[in-house]
Amino acid sequence: MVAAVTDEHDSPDRMRARIDALCAPGAICGGEVAQCIETHVSWVLLCGDRAYKFKKPLDLGFLDFSTRAQRLRACEEELRLNRRTLPEAYLDLVALGGSADAPALVPWSSASGADDGRDDLPEPGVRMRRFDAGAVLDDRLARGALDGTEIDALAYHVAAFHAAAAVADPRRTDWGAPRGVREAALQNFEQMQSLNTHDDAGDPLQRLRAWTAEQSVGLEAVFARRRERGRVRECHGDLHLGNIVLFDGAPRLFDAIEFSPALRWTDVAADIAFLVMDLLAHGRDDLGWRFLNGWLEHSGDYEALMVLDYYLVYRAMVRAKVALIRATQSDGAARDAMRAELHRYLALGERLATPRRPALLIACGLSGAGKTSQSQGLLEARGVVRVRADVERKRLFGLAPLMRSTESAEAGGAGGDVRARMYDDAANERTYARLAEVAETGLRAGWTVLVDATFLQRARRERCRTLAAQMGVGWGVLCFDAPLDVLRARVARRLAEGSDASEADETVLMRQRTLNEPLGTDEARHALRIDTTQAVCWDAAMLARVDALIRYAGPEHRAGGDEGAT
Repeated sequence: MVAAVTDEHDSPDRMRARIDALCAPGAICGGEVAQCIETHVSWVLLCGDRAYKFKKPLDLGFLDFSTRAQRLRACEEELRLNRRTLPEAYLDLVALGGSADAPALVPWSSASGADDGRDDLPEPGVRMRRFDAGAVLDDRLARGALDGTEIDALAYHVAAFHAAAAVADPRRTDWGAPRGVREAALQNFEQMQSLNTHDDAGDPLQRLRAWTAEQSVGLEAVFARRRERGRVRECHGDLHLGNIVLFDGAPRLFDAIEFSPALRWTDVAADIAFLVMDLLAHGRDDLGWRFLNGWLEHSGDYEALMVLDYYLVYRAMVRAKVALIRATQSDGAARDAMRAELHRYLALGERLATPRRPALLIACGLSGAGKTSQSQGLLEARGVVRVRADVERKRLFGLAPLMRSTESAEAGGAGGDVRARMYDDAANERTYARLAEVAETGLRAGWTVLVDATFLQRARRERCRTLAAQMGVGWGVLCFDAPLDVLRARVARRLAEGSDASEADETVLMRQRTLNEPLGTDEARHALRIDTTQAVCWDAAMLARVDALIRYAGPEHRAGGDEGAT
């Protein structure tokens, strides 16, 4: 789209002249030259430990910065939105005053002058604390520096951000309504089809468009229900690796979409889908599934699995569209690179749209056996979704995963001993019912689900086996175990560190041993025993054993057949 401006005083050329003058030695950096980074919609000046961002006077259709009043509103929104996640870096508004010959930067509150057509009117900008570009997660990933602990911290950060974000009122806005969701997704294909001048992208585009149209209809009730339940919120809107920075040692979001309410008022599942898709596109499925499981654990929003594939494909198609647009604007090698990127995202979209074969697994064992820590590799290798009894039990009592039961607002009050009530028979039944509910949701959405609990009683295990049969999916038991002295040491260390949701101590462990009902012969045929004395290696051979277990337990083998995978 052709850019438009309101008058000659708002022209990009005049603005650029003032920006260039600010970069001169001594203008704002003492004797140094400020570095200018130009994007298609802004200029960012880097100077010492500060950064200054100015909007270009453009109207691109999807954003309109053509007047000073609109640019000021956009700067104010940028401050407001990004202070939700990174207030330390988003400092205040500044005014670029003076002329091209004598530019000046002052606090916006000190600026004056009506919009009377003068070319020296103050221009609004955002002043930020500068951070190292090497701390941005896309750069860290490219250097092999991004690790699982940072992903875990990011999952917690994003879940907390979503929990605090403003909720769309379905009675007053259309944000997140099924029709709008469908139109936004299908619009990508209309735009790509109009730009695609090569036949090689036609077939995948048609297949993905048909899948998206079908899913839009099939998920309409889910979209509507999530909107009514407050899952449509004022999100980030552009949550990919390039907009997350390791700031003071912790991952933080920045550069939320300020120019389009429609792009940021969205389902939280659509927000996280961008990041998961970005990690998958970079070939880091392990980190993508790790982030997903961390976010689900902290948010408790397992219903998001019902729409996640839809939004993953949507985000991949947004990136495919951008690649196609850039291809039409390029020549030679640059065009070929963008065409290759287009096909990479189309292939990812088709992969994400391909139905999985869901299965139900349970991770059983005494406290300290490694059900959680040693199943992590399976989650990352296969995109398995895990739900933990320790976490869901606490959620039922209003506790965050890492909160101690003694920290509950109920502790010491009329409600009595919260810890005792958390582990009584009624709480146990509620917890296992919640685990079954989450498992069914995940299975219906097409995901393999791992239920992480002690499963001491056969009846608890049988409940999951029955669910798998009712859903027509494979099922299996992963039995984690280690010697008693190892279990004792682990629960003591874990409790002292306070780094896990479990509050089991040695007393709980010893009681579990007396209550534990060993697997029966029929169960053992469906079980894989895993010794966690040493860290479990989820290599191809180990994954093949899990696959064999699931196939054996699947619907086609219910009448009997192969020996188990024990």
